[in-house]
Amino acid sequence: MPYLLAPNDPTGAFPDPAEAMREPDGLLAVGGDLSTRRLINAYRHGIFPWYSEGDPILWWSPDPRTVLLPTRLHRARSLRKLLRRRPFGVTMDRDFPAVIHACAGPRADSQGTWLLPEMISAYCALHVHGIAHSVEVWQAGQLVGGLYGVAIGGVFFGESMFSRVDNASKVALVHLCEHAIGLDIELIDCQVLTAHIRRMGAQLMARAQFMARLQALRDRPLALGTWDDGRVHYPGGES
Repeated sequence: MPYLLAPNDPTGAFPDPAEAMREPDGLLAVGGDLSTRRLINAYRHGIFPWYSEGDPILWWSPDPRTVLLPTRLHRARSLRKLLRRRPFGVTMDRDFPAVIHACAGPRADSQGTWLLPEMISAYCALHVHGIAHSVEVWQAGQLVGGLYGVAIGGVFFGESMFSRVDNASKVALVHLCEHAIGLDIELIDCQVLTAHIRRMGAQLMARAQFMARLQALRDRPLALGTWDDGRVHYPGGES
């Protein structure tokens, strides 16, 4: 059975991720809250919230974990050709609320959303504290794609992405990897494997190995003020 977290006690410890259930894969704890303090504690221990409307807060740490190494991002030939044409401009932390609301929008392949209003508020609070970050993809002045996630030391926990035109989310991921290398971020957590990120080089990593990497990287100091640098970038080319 999953561990029951006390509500309104953000200092409460999470159980060891190794105790997570096998079915459903990775379910570790139930309850608690979405306070900034608890969320930071969760991510530092390889745990993330994911639940649907009407459910209690569910906390997960799946095994294996899907990860992407920024230096090993795969750019297909068609994507490289696209990047050379520079059809999109990319910014960071320019409009976090717009990105997370777009990620919460309806998808053609699913019903509803896991990004409930309280989740959106919680991640916007993390953004205000400089912990959650967004990548925005623009075309003709319109926001057409992007992603957001949580940065803890040398690890970026990717939460969600969206695309309103073809390839926009791929461009966001390319820029995230390029920027991560500059920040000395070695690992991008993608949580669950999808065909989209598998084609871009994502791989499965045993939870024990993931936790060891996280423990080694989570306290790495990073430069401040390096996300929104006031510039428009063109991934795969010059800024």
